[in-house]
Amino acid sequence: MGLGVDWGFTASPVRGWLQPSSDAIRENPPPVKPLLGISLKVISAVVFTMMSATLKTLAARYPVGEIVFFRSAFALLPLLIWLKWQGDLINAVRTKNVVGHFKRGFIGTSAMYLGFSALSYLPLHDAIAIGYASPLIAVILAALLLKETVRAYRWTAVGIGFVGVLIMLSPYLNVGTFAGGLNAGPTLGAMLAFAGAFCSAGAMIQVRRLTETEKTGAIVFYFFIMASGLSLCTLALGWRMPDAQDLALFILIGILGGIGQILVTQSYRYADTSVIAPFEYTTMIWALLFGWFLFGDLPTFTVLTGAAIVAATGLFIVWREHRLGLLRTKELQAMPQRPGV
Repeated sequence: MGLGVDWGFTASPVRGWLQPSSDAIRENPPPVKPLLGISLKVISAVVFTMMSATLKTLAARYPVGEIVFFRSAFALLPLLIWLKWQGDLINAVRTKNVVGHFKRGFIGTSAMYLGFSALSYLPLHDAIAIGYASPLIAVILAALLLKETVRAYRWTAVGIGFVGVLIMLSPYLNVGTFAGGLNAGPTLGAMLAFAGAFCSAGAMIQVRRLTETEKTGAIVFYFFIMASGLSLCTLALGWRMPDAQDLALFILIGILGGIGQILVTQSYRYADTSVIAPFEYTTMIWALLFGWFLFGDLPTFTVLTGAAIVAATGLFIVWREHRLGLLRTKELQAMPQRPGV
């Protein structure tokens, strides 16, 4: 999933969060426009990658807490404009689960801190590639915490996916890089990126729980509020006053993050998850381009191989779940209706 929704780079196709609820669909079914949905998803991937590239230019000069604050606070601006345009701002942010939002906010903000810190040490494409581990970890957490049924095919795909993750991490985890301890920058960056992917997966699980009672607008709104508040607490640790150019970049990061969230949310309204989700992996294409043009970074064959394995297993899981969904639908349609029903 790229760098993970709560890293602030991209968003994951969490059913019920980025898609409207089934009740909402029945009451106001959106038009099926797969080409529009795919286009919005790809554009959102470009926007999020632009945001992360801009963020990387600031990561070496400013504290992570300061970056998280601007990323979250200014993302509220396009989000609130969008919710107001939808016509029901107040109801969109009503909540019945403050504690759940706090849990999601804390886990998600931790993921963002870890992910942004990783960018200080890793090339853009490597950080994004390692973040692809997040949906694999989410499958494990869903089985453990949500008691979801995970069949042999998915467990096999997850296992193969983690082989890909180990391949991606291998250049950073050999004896030579560990010789420097935590001062070995790339090694520390890889550890931070993987820890961020784990926290992002935990945030996905909490989002699934929130979708039982909460609307999309409320989930995103309160996450940005929580992330802004928690990061503001780091002001006492020392922030750096940005100059006019860096301040403009900070604001741009937040606005791009908010716009990207809106685009990816809308993309899932026009097509099924199985159609949209595979285009999440286009983030690697944009990361390669931005990393090359802006930072002169080129990926190693090892990282590309591992990323390809992880992406392939992710695509397989999406395809498999789509097939199972079709089978379940056919079974329900084939069931005889009881008289009077």
